[in-house]
Amino acid sequence: MLRLKAAVSLVTVACIVTLALAGSNPPAARSLEEGTEKVVHDVYFTLKDGSSSARSALVAACYKYLKDHPGVVFFAAGTRAEDFKREVNDLSFDVSLHVVFQTKADHDRYQVNERHQQFIRENQGNWGRVRVFDSYVK
Repeated sequence: MLRLKAAVSLVTVACIVTLALAGSNPPAARSLEEGTEKVVHDVYFTLKDGSSSARSALVAACYKYLKDHPGVVFFAAGTRAEDFKREVNDLSFDVSLHVVFQTKADHDRYQVNERHQQFIRENQGNWGRVRVFDSYVK
């Protein structure tokens, strides 16, 4: 059941990101050449200390270190929406990070960037579990 919940959550996020990238044009109406897919980098953090202040601190660190990297076309970070409690909702995370990159090369540069590495060093002590989902979207 947890895998189904995670899959539904990922599909929902992918749809939201795809619509955000598409603007008012539906994806089928866009003419993208082969190899021009964007990279969606979604990260779900389960914290050892899941208090409100710890969640807020991680979200603030996401914005401090991970926003505005070259090649980023969409960025968002926030806490789990606790009022969503349907059977399909995955409740096993505290903070989510969503970054859409123009290209895989932009994603790869982000991974080794010093600001990204600093974010990891400063925050990993409170991570109980980290799940990373990377996908290509048009």
